[in-house]
Amino acid sequence: MKRKLVHWYTRAPVKNFLVYLTTSVLVLLAGSFVFASHCPSSDYDCQIAEVQREIDALSPAQEKNKQELSDLRKQLDDLEVRIGGISNQLVVVARDISEREEDLAYAQEIFEEKTNNHYKFIRLYDPIMPFLSSNDAAGAFREIAFRQKAASEDIKTMEGYAVDLLALKQDKDSLEAGKAALASLQAQVDERAEFLAGEVEEVESYLASLTSRQEELITLKAGGFQTSIGDTPPTLEPCSGPPGSSNFCDPGFRPAFGAFSFGAPHRTGMSQYGAFGRSKLGQSAEQILAAYYQGSELNKVYPIPDTIGVTGFGRIPFEDNYLLGIYEVPESWGDKGGFEALKAQAVAARSYALAVTGGGGGTICPTESCQVYKPHLKTGKWAEAVRATRGWVITRGGNVVNTYYASTSGGFTISNWGWSGIKDTSGSWPDTAYEKTSGSPWFYKGWYKTRGGATCGRSHPWLTGTEMADVLNAWQALFKGGGDVGRISPVDTNCWGGNPYSLDELAAIGGYTSVSSTSVVYGNNGSTLQVTFSTNKGTITITGGEFKKAFNLRAPGYIGLKSSLFNIEKL
Repeated sequence: MKRKLVHWYTRAPVKNFLVYLTTSVLVLLAGSFVFASHCPSSDYDCQIAEVQREIDALSPAQEKNKQELSDLRKQLDDLEVRIGGISNQLVVVARDISEREEDLAYAQEIFEEKTNNHYKFIRLYDPIMPFLSSNDAAGAFREIAFRQKAASEDIKTMEGYAVDLLALKQDKDSLEAGKAALASLQAQVDERAEFLAGEVEEVESYLASLTSRQEELITLKAGGFQTSIGDTPPTLEPCSGPPGSSNFCDPGFRPAFGAFSFGAPHRTGMSQYGAFGRSKLGQSAEQILAAYYQGSELNKVYPIPDTIGVTGFGRIPFEDNYLLGIYEVPESWGDKGGFEALKAQAVAARSYALAVTGGGGGTICPTESCQVYKPHLKTGKWAEAVRATRGWVITRGGNVVNTYYASTSGGFTISNWGWSGIKDTSGSWPDTAYEKTSGSPWFYKGWYKTRGGATCGRSHPWLTGTEMADVLNAWQALFKGGGDVGRISPVDTNCWGGNPYSLDELAAIGGYTSVSSTSVVYGNNGSTLQVTFSTNKGTITITGGEFKKAFNLRAPGYIGLKSSLFNIEKL
Protein backbone atom coordinates (compact mmCIF):
# COMPACT_ATOMS: atom_id res chain seq x y z
CA MET A 1 0.00 0.00 0.00
CA LYS A 2 1.22 3.49 -0.80
CA ARG A 3 2.25 5.41 2.31
CA LYS A 4 0.02 8.35 2.98
CA LEU A 5 2.03 11.02 4.73
CA VAL A 6 5.47 12.23 5.66
CA HIS A 7 5.79 14.27 8.83
CA TRP A 8 9.44 13.88 9.68
CA TYR A 9 10.41 16.73 7.41
CA THR A 10 8.98 20.11 6.51
CA ARG A 11 7.38 20.33 3.09
CA ALA A 12 9.05 22.23 0.28
CA PRO A 13 7.32 24.06 -2.59
CA VAL A 14 6.74 22.19 -5.82
CA LYS A 15 9.12 24.36 -7.78
CA ASN A 16 12.06 22.69 -5.99
CA PHE A 17 11.11 19.14 -7.00
CA LEU A 18 13.12 19.14 -10.24
CA VAL A 19 16.17 20.40 -8.36
CA TYR A 20 15.81 17.61 -5.80
CA LEU A 21 15.41 14.93 -8.46
CA THR A 22 18.30 16.27 -10.51
CA THR A 23 20.51 16.32 -7.41
CA SER A 24 19.67 12.73 -6.59
CA VAL A 25 20.47 11.59 -10.13
CA LEU A 26 23.82 13.36 -10.05
CA VAL A 27 24.66 11.72 -6.72
CA LEU A 28 23.87 8.28 -8.10
CA LEU A 29 25.84 8.87 -11.31
CA ALA A 30 28.80 10.09 -9.28
CA GLY A 31 29.10 6.65 -7.71
CA SER A 32 28.11 7.62 -4.19
CA PHE A 33 25.90 5.56 -1.94
CA VAL A 34 22.69 4.18 -3.43
CA PHE A 35 19.48 4.00 -1.37
CA ALA A 36 16.90 1.30 -1.90
CA SER A 37 13.63 2.98 -2.75
CA HIS A 38 10.43 1.90 -1.05
CA CYS A 39 8.27 3.64 -3.64
CA PRO A 40 6.58 2.16 -6.72
CA SER A 41 8.61 2.90 -9.85
CA SER A 42 5.73 4.89 -11.31
CA ASP A 43 5.14 7.04 -8.20
CA TYR A 44 7.48 9.94 -8.92
CA ASP A 45 6.11 12.12 -6.13
CA CYS A 46 6.92 9.44 -3.60
CA GLN A 47 10.41 8.93 -5.03
CA ILE A 48 11.13 12.65 -5.09
CA ALA A 49 10.00 13.04 -1.48
CA GLU A 50 12.16 10.07 -0.46
CA VAL A 51 15.23 11.46 -2.20
CA GLN A 52 14.67 14.86 -0.59
CA ARG A 53 14.55 13.36 2.89
CA GLU A 54 17.80 11.55 2.22
CA ILE A 55 19.47 14.70 0.90
CA ASP A 56 18.25 16.75 3.87
CA ALA A 57 19.73 14.25 6.32
CA LEU A 58 23.30 14.33 4.97
CA SER A 59 24.96 17.09 7.01
CA PRO A 60 22.50 19.63 8.41
CA ALA A 61 24.47 19.95 11.64
CA GLN A 62 27.57 21.19 9.84
CA GLU A 63 25.58 23.75 7.89
CA LYS A 64 24.20 25.02 11.19
CA ASN A 65 27.72 25.14 12.61
CA LYS A 66 28.86 27.16 9.60
CA GLN A 67 26.01 29.61 10.08
CA GLU A 68 26.79 29.91 13.78
CA LEU A 69 30.44 30.52 12.93
CA SER A 70 29.42 33.17 10.42
CA ASP A 71 27.25 34.85 13.06
CA LEU A 72 30.04 34.66 15.63
CA ARG A 73 32.52 36.09 13.16
CA LYS A 74 30.19 39.03 12.69
CA GLN A 75 30.18 39.45 16.46
CA LEU A 76 33.97 39.22 16.48
CA ASP A 77 34.14 41.86 13.75
CA ASP A 78 31.92 44.07 15.89
CA LEU A 79 34.26 43.51 18.83
CA GLU A 80 37.21 44.44 16.66
CA VAL A 81 35.48 47.71 15.75
CA ARG A 82 34.68 48.43 19.37
CA ILE A 83 38.23 47.57 20.43
CA GLY A 84 39.50 49.90 17.69
CA GLY A 85 37.28 52.67 19.06
CA ILE A 86 38.60 52.14 22.59
CA SER A 87 42.15 52.09 21.26
CA ASN A 88 41.58 55.42 19.47
CA GLN A 89 40.21 56.89 22.69
CA LEU A 90 43.30 55.74 24.56
CA VAL A 91 45.51 57.39 21.92
CA VAL A 92 43.67 60.69 22.51
CA VAL A 93 44.02 60.26 26.28
CA ALA A 94 47.73 59.51 25.90
CA ARG A 95 48.24 62.63 23.75
CA ASP A 96 46.35 64.75 26.29
CA ILE A 97 48.41 63.35 29.13
CA SER A 98 51.62 64.15 27.22
CA GLU A 99 50.54 67.80 26.77
CA ARG A 100 49.50 68.05 30.39
CA GLU A 101 52.85 66.62 31.45
CA GLU A 102 54.64 69.46 29.61
CA ASP A 103 52.38 72.07 31.19
CA LEU A 104 52.66 70.57 34.63
CA ALA A 105 56.44 70.27 34.36
CA TYR A 106 56.57 74.09 34.24
CA ALA A 107 53.85 74.29 36.89
CA GLN A 108 55.85 71.99 39.11
CA GLU A 109 58.82 74.42 38.98
CA ILE A 110 56.54 77.25 40.03
CA PHE A 111 55.00 75.03 42.70
CA GLU A 112 58.44 74.23 44.13
CA GLU A 113 59.45 77.92 44.06
CA LYS A 114 56.20 78.97 45.72
CA THR A 115 56.63 76.30 48.33
CA ASN A 116 60.18 77.43 49.03
CA ASN A 117 59.16 81.11 49.31
CA HIS A 118 56.25 80.27 51.58
CA TYR A 119 58.52 78.25 53.82
CA LYS A 120 61.02 81.11 54.03
CA PHE A 121 58.20 83.53 54.77
CA ILE A 122 56.93 81.39 57.63
CA ARG A 123 60.44 80.95 59.07
CA LEU A 124 61.59 84.57 58.74
CA TYR A 125 58.41 86.58 59.10
CA ASP A 126 58.20 88.56 62.36
CA PRO A 127 54.66 89.82 63.12
CA ILE A 128 56.12 92.74 65.23
CA MET A 129 57.95 94.26 62.24
CA PRO A 130 54.85 95.85 60.60
CA PHE A 131 54.17 97.79 63.80
CA LEU A 132 57.79 98.95 64.12
CA SER A 133 58.03 100.02 60.46
CA SER A 134 54.62 101.71 60.21
CA ASN A 135 53.69 105.24 61.28
CA ASP A 136 50.40 104.09 62.79
CA ALA A 137 48.51 100.93 63.74
CA ALA A 138 46.21 101.10 60.68
CA GLY A 139 49.16 100.84 58.33
CA ALA A 140 50.53 97.91 60.29
CA PHE A 141 47.23 96.01 60.07
CA ARG A 142 46.98 96.71 56.35
CA GLU A 143 50.43 95.23 55.79
CA ILE A 144 49.57 92.15 57.91
CA ALA A 145 46.34 91.61 55.96
CA PHE A 146 48.19 91.94 52.65
CA ARG A 147 50.85 89.45 53.70
CA GLN A 148 48.17 86.97 54.89
CA LYS A 149 46.24 87.27 51.60
CA ALA A 150 49.40 86.68 49.59
CA ALA A 151 50.19 83.63 51.70
CA SER A 152 46.64 82.29 51.20
CA GLU A 153 46.89 82.71 47.42
CA ASP A 154 50.23 80.87 47.44
CA ILE A 155 48.63 78.03 49.41
CA LYS A 156 45.72 77.81 46.93
CA THR A 157 48.13 77.79 44.00
CA MET A 158 50.17 75.02 45.59
CA GLU A 159 47.05 73.02 46.38
CA GLY A 160 45.88 73.39 42.75
CA TYR A 161 49.22 72.21 41.45
CA ALA A 162 49.10 69.24 43.83
CA VAL A 163 45.59 68.26 42.62
CA ASP A 164 46.66 68.51 38.96
CA LEU A 165 49.75 66.43 39.59
CA LEU A 166 47.72 63.79 41.42
CA ALA A 167 45.11 63.71 38.62
CA LEU A 168 47.87 63.35 36.07
CA LYS A 169 49.26 60.35 37.93
CA GLN A 170 45.82 58.75 38.19
CA ASP A 171 45.15 59.30 34.49
CA LYS A 172 48.49 57.78 33.57
CA ASP A 173 47.73 54.76 35.77
CA SER A 174 44.27 54.40 34.15
CA LEU A 175 45.86 54.65 30.70
CA GLU A 176 48.31 51.86 31.45
CA ALA A 177 45.53 49.70 32.92
CA GLY A 178 43.35 50.38 29.86
CA LYS A 179 46.15 49.40 27.51
CA ALA A 180 46.73 46.16 29.43
CA ALA A 181 43.00 45.30 29.48
CA LEU A 182 42.73 46.08 25.77
CA ALA A 183 45.66 43.82 24.96
CA SER A 184 44.05 41.02 26.99
CA LEU A 185 40.69 41.52 25.27
CA GLN A 186 42.31 41.49 21.84
CA ALA A 187 44.11 38.27 22.73
CA GLN A 188 40.82 36.67 23.83
CA VAL A 189 39.08 37.71 20.62
CA ASP A 190 41.93 36.36 18.49
CA GLU A 191 41.96 33.11 20.47
CA ARG A 192 38.19 32.68 20.12
CA ALA A 193 38.29 33.31 16.39
CA GLU A 194 41.12 30.82 15.97
CA PHE A 195 39.25 28.24 18.06
CA LEU A 196 36.04 28.59 16.04
CA ALA A 197 37.87 28.33 12.75
CA GLY A 198 39.59 25.21 14.03
CA GLU A 199 36.30 23.66 15.12
CA VAL A 200 34.72 24.14 11.72
CA GLU A 201 37.83 22.85 9.97
CA GLU A 202 37.80 19.81 12.27
CA VAL A 203 34.17 19.02 11.46
CA GLU A 204 34.79 19.58 7.74
CA SER A 205 37.68 17.14 7.97
CA TYR A 206 35.43 14.71 9.83
CA LEU A 207 32.74 14.90 7.16
CA ALA A 208 35.27 14.54 4.38
CA SER A 209 36.70 11.45 6.04
CA LEU A 210 33.41 9.56 6.10
CA THR A 211 33.07 6.75 3.64
CA SER A 212 30.01 6.41 1.44
CA ARG A 213 28.92 3.52 3.66
CA GLN A 214 29.10 5.75 6.74
CA GLU A 215 27.15 8.46 4.97
CA GLU A 216 24.49 5.90 4.18
CA LEU A 217 24.49 4.83 7.82
CA ILE A 218 24.09 8.38 9.13
CA THR A 219 21.34 9.07 6.62
CA LEU A 220 19.41 6.00 7.71
CA LYS A 221 19.76 6.56 11.44
CA ALA A 222 19.27 10.32 11.57
CA GLY A 223 16.98 10.73 8.58
CA GLY A 224 13.24 11.06 8.25
CA PHE A 225 10.56 8.52 8.92
CA GLN A 226 7.45 7.93 6.87
CA THR A 227 4.08 7.33 8.51
CA SER A 228 0.50 8.54 8.77
CA ILE A 229 -0.19 11.05 11.48
CA GLY A 230 -2.33 9.73 14.28
CA ASP A 231 -1.29 6.14 13.65
CA THR A 232 1.36 4.29 15.61
CA PRO A 233 3.33 2.35 12.99
CA PRO A 234 4.70 -1.14 13.63
CA THR A 235 8.22 0.24 13.35
CA LEU A 236 7.70 1.92 16.75
CA GLU A 237 6.11 -1.00 18.56
CA PRO A 238 6.91 -2.67 20.81
CA CYS A 239 9.70 -1.62 23.20
CA SER A 240 10.31 1.87 21.82
CA GLY A 241 9.29 3.81 24.94
CA PRO A 242 11.10 4.86 28.13
CA PRO A 243 10.33 3.41 31.58
CA GLY A 244 6.74 4.09 32.58
CA SER A 245 5.41 4.25 29.03
CA SER A 246 2.93 1.79 27.55
CA ASN A 247 5.45 0.51 25.02
CA PHE A 248 8.37 0.02 27.42
CA CYS A 249 9.87 -3.41 27.80
CA ASP A 250 12.73 -4.41 30.04
CA PRO A 251 15.84 -5.46 28.06
CA GLY A 252 16.75 -7.93 30.81
CA PHE A 253 20.23 -6.61 31.66
CA ARG A 254 21.81 -3.93 33.82
CA PRO A 255 23.10 -1.36 33.35
CA ALA A 256 21.10 -0.51 30.24
CA PHE A 257 21.30 2.78 28.34
CA GLY A 258 18.64 3.98 25.92
CA ALA A 259 18.70 7.00 23.59
CA PHE A 260 15.27 8.59 23.12
CA SER A 261 14.49 11.29 20.57
CA PHE A 262 12.04 14.14 21.06
CA GLY A 263 10.18 14.72 17.82
CA ALA A 264 11.41 15.28 14.30
CA PRO A 265 14.74 16.43 12.87
CA HIS A 266 13.01 19.34 11.10
CA ARG A 267 10.57 21.28 13.24
CA THR A 268 9.38 24.73 12.35
CA GLY A 269 5.95 26.28 12.28
CA MET A 270 3.00 24.39 13.76
CA SER A 271 3.29 21.09 15.60
CA GLN A 272 0.12 19.16 14.71
CA TYR A 273 0.20 17.05 17.86
CA GLY A 274 1.10 20.17 19.82
CA ALA A 275 -2.00 21.87 18.41
CA PHE A 276 -4.05 18.82 19.43
CA GLY A 277 -2.69 19.02 22.98
CA ARG A 278 -3.39 22.77 23.18
CA SER A 279 -6.93 22.19 21.95
CA LYS A 280 -7.53 19.50 24.57
CA LEU A 281 -6.45 22.01 27.24
CA GLY A 282 -8.95 24.60 26.02
CA GLN A 283 -7.00 26.81 23.62
CA SER A 284 -8.85 28.24 20.62
CA ALA A 285 -7.73 27.97 17.02
CA GLU A 286 -6.78 31.64 17.15
CA GLN A 287 -4.54 31.04 20.19
CA ILE A 288 -2.95 27.98 18.61
CA LEU A 289 -2.15 29.80 15.38
CA ALA A 290 -0.79 32.84 17.25
CA ALA A 291 1.56 30.57 19.23
CA TYR A 292 3.08 28.78 16.25
CA TYR A 293 3.04 31.57 13.66
CA GLN A 294 4.34 34.45 15.73
CA GLY A 295 4.73 37.79 14.01
CA SER A 296 1.88 37.07 11.59
CA GLU A 297 -1.74 38.15 11.31
CA LEU A 298 -4.88 36.04 11.13
CA ASN A 299 -6.92 37.58 8.32
CA LYS A 300 -10.50 36.29 8.54
CA VAL A 301 -11.76 38.00 5.39
CA TYR A 302 -9.01 37.13 2.93
CA PRO A 303 -10.18 36.96 -0.71
CA ILE A 304 -10.23 33.24 -1.49
CA PRO A 305 -10.01 32.08 -5.15
CA ASP A 306 -12.79 29.92 -6.53
CA THR A 307 -10.45 27.23 -7.83
CA ILE A 308 -6.93 25.87 -7.42
CA GLY A 309 -4.72 23.77 -9.69
CA VAL A 310 -3.87 20.31 -8.34
CA THR A 311 -1.43 18.06 -10.19
CA GLY A 312 -3.31 15.18 -11.78
CA PHE A 313 -6.73 16.68 -11.08
CA GLY A 314 -6.70 19.95 -13.00
CA ARG A 315 -8.45 22.99 -11.54
CA ILE A 316 -10.95 22.14 -8.82
CA PRO A 317 -13.08 24.21 -6.40
CA PHE A 318 -10.85 25.48 -3.61
CA GLU A 319 -13.03 25.59 -0.48
CA ASP A 320 -15.67 23.03 -1.41
CA ASN A 321 -13.39 20.40 -2.89
CA TYR A 322 -9.66 20.83 -2.37
CA LEU A 323 -9.78 21.72 1.34
CA LEU A 324 -12.41 19.06 2.07
CA GLY A 325 -10.05 16.48 0.56
CA ILE A 326 -7.02 17.37 2.70
CA TYR A 327 -5.83 14.33 4.67
CA GLU A 328 -3.41 15.79 7.19
CA VAL A 329 -4.92 15.06 10.62
CA PRO A 330 -7.47 12.46 11.80
CA GLU A 331 -11.07 13.60 11.93
CA SER A 332 -11.36 11.63 15.17
CA TRP A 333 -9.51 14.46 16.93
CA GLY A 334 -12.69 16.50 16.65
CA ASP A 335 -14.46 14.08 19.00
CA LYS A 336 -11.55 13.98 21.47
CA GLY A 337 -11.26 17.64 22.41
CA GLY A 338 -9.28 18.52 19.31
CA PHE A 339 -11.79 20.41 17.18
CA GLU A 340 -9.86 23.69 17.61
CA ALA A 341 -6.76 21.84 16.36
CA LEU A 342 -8.72 20.82 13.26
CA LYS A 343 -9.65 24.46 12.70
CA ALA A 344 -6.01 25.53 13.10
CA GLN A 345 -4.95 22.83 10.61
CA ALA A 346 -7.60 24.00 8.14
CA VAL A 347 -6.21 27.54 8.30
CA ALA A 348 -2.61 26.28 7.93
CA ALA A 349 -3.57 24.07 4.95
CA ARG A 350 -5.50 26.90 3.27
CA SER A 351 -2.65 29.38 3.80
CA TYR A 352 0.03 26.95 2.63
CA ALA A 353 -1.87 26.13 -0.55
CA LEU A 354 -2.36 29.81 -1.39
CA ALA A 355 1.30 30.61 -0.69
CA VAL A 356 2.58 27.73 -2.84
CA THR A 357 0.29 28.54 -5.77
CA GLY A 358 0.76 32.30 -5.67
CA GLY A 359 -2.76 32.99 -4.48
CA GLY A 360 -4.37 30.02 -6.20
CA GLY A 361 -3.27 30.67 -9.76
CA GLY A 362 -0.53 28.02 -9.77
CA THR A 363 -0.56 24.28 -9.15
CA ILE A 364 0.09 22.24 -5.99
CA CYS A 365 0.94 18.53 -5.74
CA PRO A 366 -1.51 16.20 -3.95
CA THR A 367 1.12 14.19 -2.04
CA GLU A 368 3.01 14.47 1.21
CA SER A 369 5.61 16.55 -0.65
CA CYS A 370 3.06 19.39 -0.50
CA GLN A 371 -0.21 18.53 1.21
CA VAL A 372 -2.07 15.23 0.93
CA TYR A 373 -5.24 15.66 -1.14
CA LYS A 374 -7.66 12.87 -2.04
CA PRO A 375 -10.80 13.19 -4.17
CA HIS A 376 -12.73 11.29 -1.48
CA LEU A 377 -14.06 14.39 0.30
CA LYS A 378 -14.70 14.46 4.03
CA THR A 379 -18.10 15.32 5.46
CA GLY A 380 -17.54 15.07 9.22
CA LYS A 381 -15.58 17.12 11.74
CA TRP A 382 -12.94 18.11 9.19
CA ALA A 383 -15.54 19.56 6.85
CA GLU A 384 -17.04 21.38 9.83
CA ALA A 385 -13.64 22.88 10.69
CA VAL A 386 -13.09 24.00 7.07
CA ARG A 387 -16.48 25.71 6.97
CA ALA A 388 -15.95 27.30 10.41
CA THR A 389 -12.73 28.94 9.19
CA ARG A 390 -13.80 29.86 5.66
CA GLY A 391 -11.71 32.80 4.51
CA TRP A 392 -9.22 32.56 7.41
CA VAL A 393 -5.64 32.94 6.18
CA ILE A 394 -2.27 33.57 7.87
CA THR A 395 -0.59 36.68 6.46
CA ARG A 396 2.38 38.89 7.17
CA GLY A 397 2.16 42.47 6.05
CA GLY A 398 -0.99 41.58 4.15
CA ASN A 399 0.68 38.81 2.13
CA VAL A 400 -0.14 35.13 2.57
CA VAL A 401 2.86 33.16 3.89
CA ASN A 402 4.10 29.56 3.91
CA THR A 403 2.56 28.02 7.03
CA TYR A 404 4.92 25.09 7.54
CA TYR A 405 3.86 22.33 9.91
CA ALA A 406 4.97 18.88 10.99
CA SER A 407 3.64 16.05 13.11
CA THR A 408 5.75 16.35 16.25
CA SER A 409 8.32 18.97 17.19
CA GLY A 410 9.54 17.34 20.39
CA GLY A 411 8.27 20.05 22.72
CA PHE A 412 10.18 22.76 20.86
CA THR A 413 9.83 24.41 17.50
CA ILE A 414 12.95 26.03 16.06
CA SER A 415 13.51 29.39 14.40
CA ASN A 416 13.65 28.61 10.71
CA TRP A 417 12.10 29.58 7.39
CA GLY A 418 10.66 32.79 8.78
CA TRP A 419 9.05 31.41 11.95
CA SER A 420 10.20 31.84 15.55
CA GLY A 421 11.00 28.92 17.80
CA ILE A 422 8.99 28.29 20.97
CA LYS A 423 9.09 25.99 23.98
CA ASP A 424 5.87 24.07 23.38
CA THR A 425 4.72 23.25 26.90
CA SER A 426 2.15 24.39 29.45
CA GLY A 427 4.60 24.12 32.33
CA SER A 428 7.73 22.14 33.11
CA TRP A 429 9.16 20.49 30.01
CA PRO A 430 9.02 17.64 29.08
CA ASP A 431 6.33 16.49 31.52
CA THR A 432 3.76 19.03 30.34
CA ALA A 433 4.68 19.26 26.67
CA TYR A 434 1.56 19.67 24.57
CA GLU A 435 2.63 16.76 22.37
CA LYS A 436 2.78 14.52 25.42
CA THR A 437 -0.68 15.73 26.45
CA SER A 438 -2.01 14.76 23.03
CA GLY A 439 -0.30 11.35 23.10
CA SER A 440 1.94 11.79 20.06
CA PRO A 441 3.51 8.45 19.15
CA TRP A 442 6.65 10.33 18.08
CA PHE A 443 7.33 12.11 21.38
CA TYR A 444 10.21 10.61 23.41
CA LYS A 445 10.82 7.45 21.39
CA GLY A 446 13.70 5.02 20.93
CA TRP A 447 14.45 3.98 17.34
CA TYR A 448 15.87 0.59 16.44
CA LYS A 449 14.11 -0.40 13.19
CA THR A 450 14.37 0.75 9.59
CA ARG A 451 11.43 2.09 7.63
CA GLY A 452 10.88 -1.40 6.27
CA GLY A 453 10.92 -2.95 9.76
CA ALA A 454 14.42 -4.50 9.67
CA THR A 455 15.98 -4.80 13.15
CA CYS A 456 19.42 -6.35 12.60
CA GLY A 457 18.61 -8.76 15.41
CA ARG A 458 17.70 -6.07 17.97
CA SER A 459 14.36 -6.22 19.79
CA HIS A 460 14.71 -2.95 21.69
CA PRO A 461 16.74 0.30 21.66
CA TRP A 462 18.72 -0.43 24.84
CA LEU A 463 22.54 -0.72 24.96
CA THR A 464 24.66 -2.53 27.51
CA GLY A 465 27.24 -0.63 29.55
CA THR A 466 29.95 -2.05 27.29
CA GLU A 467 28.13 -0.89 24.16
CA MET A 468 27.67 2.62 25.57
CA ALA A 469 31.37 2.74 26.46
CA ASP A 470 32.04 1.65 22.88
CA VAL A 471 30.09 4.71 21.63
CA LEU A 472 32.33 6.91 23.80
CA ASN A 473 35.40 5.26 22.27
CA ALA A 474 33.96 6.04 18.84
CA TRP A 475 33.56 9.68 19.89
CA GLN A 476 37.18 9.72 21.09
CA ALA A 477 38.45 8.38 17.76
CA LEU A 478 36.19 10.67 15.70
CA PHE A 479 36.84 13.97 17.43
CA LYS A 480 40.06 13.52 19.39
CA GLY A 481 42.04 11.47 16.88
CA GLY A 482 44.06 8.31 17.22
CA GLY A 483 42.24 5.95 14.91
CA ASP A 484 40.96 5.24 11.42
CA VAL A 485 37.71 7.20 11.16
CA GLY A 486 36.62 5.09 8.19
CA ARG A 487 36.38 1.99 10.41
CA ILE A 488 33.84 3.48 12.80
CA SER A 489 30.53 1.78 12.08
CA PRO A 490 28.37 -0.84 13.84
CA VAL A 491 30.01 -4.17 14.59
CA ASP A 492 26.93 -5.92 13.16
CA THR A 493 28.73 -6.77 9.90
CA ASN A 494 25.90 -9.05 8.80
CA CYS A 495 23.83 -5.84 8.45
CA TRP A 496 26.50 -3.35 7.46
CA GLY A 497 29.49 -5.27 6.13
CA GLY A 498 32.83 -3.51 5.97
CA ASN A 499 35.70 -3.78 8.42
CA PRO A 500 34.61 -1.96 11.60
CA TYR A 501 36.72 -1.83 14.73
CA SER A 502 35.96 -4.60 17.19
CA LEU A 503 34.94 -3.53 20.70
CA ASP A 504 38.43 -4.33 22.01
CA GLU A 505 40.20 -2.50 19.18
CA LEU A 506 38.19 0.66 19.72
CA ALA A 507 38.58 0.39 23.50
CA ALA A 508 42.35 0.35 22.98
CA ILE A 509 42.01 3.72 21.23
CA GLY A 510 39.51 5.46 23.50
CA GLY A 511 40.16 3.74 26.80
CA TYR A 512 36.53 3.64 27.94
CA THR A 513 35.42 0.26 29.26
CA SER A 514 32.48 1.03 31.53
CA VAL A 515 29.80 3.67 32.11
CA SER A 516 28.00 4.02 35.42
CA SER A 517 25.73 7.06 35.02
CA THR A 518 24.65 9.73 32.58
CA SER A 519 22.90 13.11 32.50
CA VAL A 520 21.97 15.66 29.84
CA VAL A 521 21.59 19.43 29.61
CA TYR A 522 18.87 20.75 27.32
CA GLY A 523 19.03 24.10 25.56
CA ASN A 524 16.16 26.50 24.99
CA ASN A 525 16.86 26.32 21.26
CA GLY A 526 15.38 22.84 20.92
CA SER A 527 18.58 20.81 21.13
CA THR A 528 20.54 18.81 23.66
CA LEU A 529 23.53 20.95 24.63
CA GLN A 530 25.69 18.33 26.31
CA VAL A 531 25.76 14.78 27.65
CA THR A 532 27.79 13.84 30.73
CA PHE A 533 28.93 10.31 31.60
CA SER A 534 30.61 8.80 34.64
CA THR A 535 33.14 6.29 33.33
CA ASN A 536 36.16 4.22 34.32
CA LYS A 537 38.23 7.25 33.19
CA GLY A 538 36.24 9.70 35.29
CA THR A 539 33.54 12.17 34.27
CA ILE A 540 33.36 13.18 30.62
CA THR A 541 31.13 15.81 29.01
CA ILE A 542 30.39 15.76 25.26
CA THR A 543 28.46 18.28 23.19
CA GLY A 544 25.07 17.03 22.04
CA GLY A 545 25.99 17.36 18.37
CA GLU A 546 29.20 15.34 18.66
CA PHE A 547 27.54 12.62 20.71
CA LYS A 548 24.71 12.28 18.18
CA LYS A 549 27.22 11.80 15.35
CA ALA A 550 29.25 9.23 17.25
CA PHE A 551 26.12 7.42 18.44
CA ASN A 552 24.58 7.14 14.99
CA LEU A 553 27.82 5.87 13.50
CA ARG A 554 28.61 3.26 16.13
CA ALA A 555 25.42 2.21 17.95
CA PRO A 556 24.51 -1.42 17.15
CA GLY A 557 22.14 -2.31 14.33
CA TYR A 558 19.74 0.41 13.31
CA ILE A 559 19.57 2.07 16.74
CA GLY A 560 19.77 5.80 16.14
CA LEU A 561 18.91 9.33 17.21
CA LYS A 562 16.46 11.09 14.89
CA SER A 563 16.58 14.53 16.47
CA SER A 564 19.14 16.93 17.91
CA LEU A 565 16.89 17.00 21.01
CA PHE A 566 17.26 13.73 22.92
CA ASN A 567 17.77 12.14 26.31
CA ILE A 568 19.80 9.18 27.54
CA GLU A 569 17.97 6.91 29.99
CA LYS A 570 19.73 4.48 32.34
CA LEU A 571 18.20 1.37 33.89
